[in-house]
Amino acid sequence: MIKGGGGALLREKIVAAASARMIVIADESKWVDVLGRFPLPIEITPFGAVVTRRAVEAAAARTGSTGPAELRRDRNGHAFVTDGGHWLLDAQLGRIADPPALARNLAAVPGVMEHGLFIGLAQTAILAGRDGVRLVERP
Repeated sequence: MIKGGGGALLREKIVAAASARMIVIADESKWVDVLGRFPLPIEITPFGAVVTRRAVEAAAARTGSTGPAELRRDRNGHAFVTDGGHWLLDAQLGRIADPPALARNLAAVPGVMEHGLFIGLAQTAILAGRDGVRLVERP
């Protein structure tokens, strides 16, 4: 799954990794067949942001996921600052064919603090929609 678009990405992943069980609650519009419909948030250090952005795009391209990684801006046009004091790139990758490979590639980029690919962390998703609630359990 992709999480962390709200600006607490690094903290969310630390909490998820430390949890005995991660349960995600979302509306049904977040459910997709293939990751990539929504931007992938990537938390980066401000130092060297331009070089890091280029390396992120190259890392994604090596896994077949291409698209721009744009610096997220706040309502005043300044770089959006995360809870951890970092910046966010929003990668518009379209279709992410190999999420684990992309996660490894992004983690290897100097300047990337964390990425929004939460691979194997959630055991349960509770999805609310017009027809009620759907429970999705990971095997």
